[in-house]
Amino acid sequence: MRQLLALLALPLAACSSVGDSFEEARLAREANPAPCPNVFVLDDAARIIEFDGDPALGNVAWSGEVRDVRTSCRYAEDAPIRAVVEIDFAIGKGPAAQGEGYTVDYFVAVTRTNRDLIAKREFSVPVTVRDGRRVATLTQEIDDIVIPRADADTSGINFEIAVGFALDRDQLLYNRSGRSLKFPEL
Repeated sequence: MRQLLALLALPLAACSSVGDSFEEARLAREANPAPCPNVFVLDDAARIIEFDGDPALGNVAWSGEVRDVRTSCRYAEDAPIRAVVEIDFAIGKGPAAQGEGYTVDYFVAVTRTNRDLIAKREFSVPVTVRDGRRVATLTQEIDDIVIPRADADTSGINFEIAVGFALDRDQLLYNRSGRSLKFPEL
């Protein structure tokens, strides 16, 4: 009889835990009812190449590319969207590089889906490529992105978060030319 009672209690315990899971999921949906803004790397700013002289392979000092970008967010009711963005970079040391260090300048911009700029911030991070390596990888986390919303019905899908390198005019034109230089990882 004891075994039978134990067997009958098992499905009830399982139902209770499933019910708890559903309740937890419902509470999580209420706490964050809608999707995060789309996050993407701006094509023209996805890579950077710094030359020491004319644009030629032997004159490459530093190069870099945005390898990946991720986001998470939280918002409820009419509160602003609070987003976190993680950006993975690979920075290459070219034949014309002087020293082991380079400073990467990049931006994070918030736009409306129709591309109206809401806010843009630039960041700098030092990178060191040492021990005979030619490439360093790093991840940067920006955890203080706040996107105001008009009301509780304004969803994260109404916004986008764009990231990329802060480029000068020549670097931008080089990227738009379609030419590419990449260095293998060691």
